[in-house]
Amino acid sequence: MVKKTGRPGYLQIADDLRKQISDGTLAPGDALPSIAELVKRHESSTGVVKSAIGVLRTEGRVIGQQGKGVFVRDAADADTPGEPTAGDDPLMKQLSEVLTAVRDLGARVGRLEAAVYPAPPRSDQPDK
Repeated sequence: MVKKTGRPGYLQIADDLRKQISDGTLAPGDALPSIAELVKRHESSTGVVKSAIGVLRTEGRVIGQQGKGVFVRDAADADTPGEPTAGDDPLMKQLSEVLTAVRDLGARVGRLEAAVYPAPPRSDQPDK
């Protein structure tokens, strides 16, 4: 579920998928869950899920295959010749820096909101 931390939902979903790739839950060659499944799992919209997948594509962690799905890339394949990486292409390097700044800003906003708007006690929140 996407939390109201001030961090954009698509980045929270991307973080979750990135963690699953890093810890091996999603191995190279594995298909990501479908968009519909991710929408249900994260209680989010299709656009938010697609944006999260777009972030992972930009990072080179996943690759889409028309009509088949989105698959986890092998780390060795991510740096294939002819494909720009952050080190090769100034535009990709700048995009990487912007993504890092957005992540940092999201974390800062989340901490600020938590300090200003503390969550009510669990007993005051309706059951889901």
